Amino acid sequence: MTVTTQADTFSVQYLAAEDISIAASLIYQAYHDDPILQTMLNYEQESKSAYEKKLRSLIREELSSFWQEKQPLIGLYRNDKLKAVACVFESNSQLQAQRYWHWRLKLMLSAGYLQTNQLIDKEQTIRDALEQQGNYYFLAFIAVDPHFHGQGFGRYLLRGLNDLVQSNAESTGMAVFVTRKEHTQFFKTEGFESFKQLTFNKIAGELLFKSKN
Repeated sequence: MTVTTQADTFSVQYLAAEDISIAASLIYQAYHDDPILQTMLNYEQESKSAYEKKLRSLIREELSSFWQEKQPLIGLYRNDKLKAVACVFESNSQLQAQRYWHWRLKLMLSAGYLQTNQLIDKEQTIRDALEQQGNYYFLAFIAVDPHFHGQGFGRYLLRGLNDLVQSNAESTGMAVFVTRKEHTQFFKTEGFESFKQLTFNKIAGELLFKSKN
């Protein structure tokens, strides 16, 4: 999807390999204060630097697994510069909660055994809740350059993801799990509907689903 304005050209496309590090930085900034990740990565017990190291490792391993399994890493480019990124996977892909052994080993060494298992349990719980939805996409991460918040970049990106869903004849829709009310409202304005309330480590969130038209 490409949109051209008087001043800029916006395009939503698959991430280029050279933009992976920029994508990791955008995701890190967007999820630094995520309450579930803070709880699972022991933010209150760890020093700030230790927490941030674990978070960077988690994001690095997640992006690596998405790339290796050829799951969609979608970027919003403004004049050919990456400004927002989304990581999604198909529910019937090999990128499942029981990650392949080398991913799990790397993450255990960097983030910790307990934290890794908590993350895997979280993903499996979400998969179980969505089991009746067939083959859907799950939006694992979405991040916008903080310098451009409030300018509609996230909406451009979501609409590009909608094109991805529509182009897949086997897809039933897209799901996302959010923990903040403002994020819930944002997704609902883009057609997502409440599906189920879930709680992880005493942090409540909402599972949303947008059915394919």
